Amino acid sequence: MRILVVGSHATGLRNFRGALIEELLSRGHEVVTAAPGLRADGSTRDWLEERGVACQDIPLTRTGLRPDADLRTFFALYRLMRQVRPDVSLCYTVKPVVWGGLAAWCARVPRRVALITGLGYAFTGEARGKRARVRMIVQRLYAIALRRATLVLFQNPDDRADFARWGLLPPDVPVEVVNGSGVDVEAFAPAPLPEGPLRFLLIARLLGDKGIREYVAAAARLRSRWPGAEFHLVGPPDPNPDAIAREEVERWHASGNVIWHGELEDVRPAIAAAHVYVLPSYYREGTPRTALEAMAMGRPVITTDTPGCRETVQEGRSGFLVPARDAETLAAAMERFLDQPDLLVGMGQAARQLAEERYDVRKVNAAILSAMDL
Repeated sequence: MRILVVGSHATGLRNFRGALIEELLSRGHEVVTAAPGLRADGSTRDWLEERGVACQDIPLTRTGLRPDADLRTFFALYRLMRQVRPDVSLCYTVKPVVWGGLAAWCARVPRRVALITGLGYAFTGEARGKRARVRMIVQRLYAIALRRATLVLFQNPDDRADFARWGLLPPDVPVEVVNGSGVDVEAFAPAPLPEGPLRFLLIARLLGDKGIREYVAAAARLRSRWPGAEFHLVGPPDPNPDAIAREEVERWHASGNVIWHGELEDVRPAIAAAHVYVLPSYYREGTPRTALEAMAMGRPVITTDTPGCRETVQEGRSGFLVPARDAETLAAAMERFLDQPDLLVGMGQAARQLAEERYDVRKVNAAILSAMDL
């Protein structure tokens, strides 16, 4: 079969869907990929083309709702699907799910799969002002698009429950929940705990909803009592409406409360150099990939008791869950490792076991392809 995979970010085709694409190829399927800026992303394009995967650029802006730009996206995807004539379309993230799903239906693609990889900015926090307007529009677009899907996949049960509660899931369309995007437990192998001061690490795009400000506040609180502890931050600026300005992050770095490394192409050295992974996110995650990577490398995880995030921690066994937007409770959870460093080994081993049992990318992809009947 010919499978068209549509995403909103070129690098995600390799970083988040690479193992799935390789599994499709190993099963004898032809794969075509589409994302904005894909032809210009030399490393992603080369990686795909070396495997015989065709690469197509599409005009798509990841953030914002502009009717003229979104219509261009829809018609470009429609033309692409008429040209490629896939047997199956697999669209993930909001705009590909909406506009790719509708384009696939109009182009009469026989099997149309929508992969909901979290709900993102519009569905995070209380619906007020601009966020409320965006949420209303996105819900309506989802309702229209998902009625045209032949399969809907979610990455956590909370998102599925919310879509059902909002009336967005047609009764005649199959729905499945899979364990996120998975993690390559061989590439992200266990790493020994480092020597030296206890180091905490957060990896995220620089968005307020990722809980970065709460992490910085917790770090400032703990540094006064544990001056030797280190608090590291990895991640790039982002065009999202909730983005944190580079100047604010640079002030944090200059204060010494956190050490900002910017964006890293390979996060494994950063995880190996840390003792505890922290993700205080209240962004509507699918299943946070960075937490899975840290788990696979044998690091305890502190994250929030929120959709997507709560799935990655066995409370008190592989890490700790804390309320969202609560820097004080976050600091208390982090301080438990400073007070009791002997927790690190056992919780890290439990995190690795959870990654192997539930989030091994091979198991996740097998579940996805089984649901897609491929």
